[in-house]
Amino acid sequence: MKIPKSLEPLVQDGFIDEVIRPLQSGKEAAVYMVLCEGEIRCAKVYKDANKRGFHKQVLYQEGRKVRNSRQARAMEKHTRFGRKQQEEVWQNAEVNALFRLAAAGVRVPLPYHFFEGVLLMEMLVDKHGDPAPRLNDFHLTSAEALEYHSLLIRDVVKMLCAGIIHGDLSEFNVLVDKHGPVIIDLPQAVDAAANNNAARMLERDVSNLAAYFGRFAPELLTTTYGKEIWKIYESGKLTPEVKLTGHFKGSGKQADVKSIMREIEEAREEAIRRKY
Repeated sequence: MKIPKSLEPLVQDGFIDEVIRPLQSGKEAAVYMVLCEGEIRCAKVYKDANKRGFHKQVLYQEGRKVRNSRQARAMEKHTRFGRKQQEEVWQNAEVNALFRLAAAGVRVPLPYHFFEGVLLMEMLVDKHGDPAPRLNDFHLTSAEALEYHSLLIRDVVKMLCAGIIHGDLSEFNVLVDKHGPVIIDLPQAVDAAANNNAARMLERDVSNLAAYFGRFAPELLTTTYGKEIWKIYESGKLTPEVKLTGHFKGSGKQADVKSIMREIEEAREEAIRRKY
């Protein structure tokens, strides 16, 4: 196929040997199947900010570090330079998160290189060798739903132990390869210690998982893993091996279920918009 302009520098510099075909294209990025060093990999090409659909970046960027005060001032003033720097911070957040999470044992695509807005990473495949489908494309048995939910909750815990919250986790941001679920799409990854919205975003991520898997295993709809995980995290006792019950004994204050469900629905609609 004709080499996309965005990938030409990586071909010229020898990072990519061949561009095989496009895999998918959403409002945030386009993904291509490429050949690198004799292996099939993915090339994720980030689109310009004005072509993307994610409209709540400010909530996710709170607490993110920038290189210097000039960069910070430009971002605050929304100058052309500032917008460019903000986009760089947004893209680097995913790259940094992938490296940190892979090192922490979280099932994410392994990153290889990041060059001028293009992220080269592991190609995930199913048991037939085809590109791994999204979790949303599956109809699960109750047993499969419980197993996948358990694996993803365990990865959510590992992520938080590494100081990261996905911030937009749902069935649209999980692939299922030959080994099971893999978490993807992390440009909005949240710094758990520095973002005032961290607890709410963690709870929404976990509620999204319960809502999806609860279609196949209704008993998951009554679990409260998000509150339980955050409480243990706040106590300083959270580890990847922590034993969870799925139930949180709090102050007895009634949860604002309507508000939580509204946020879940908004996140789901946003994920659908970005996909198309």
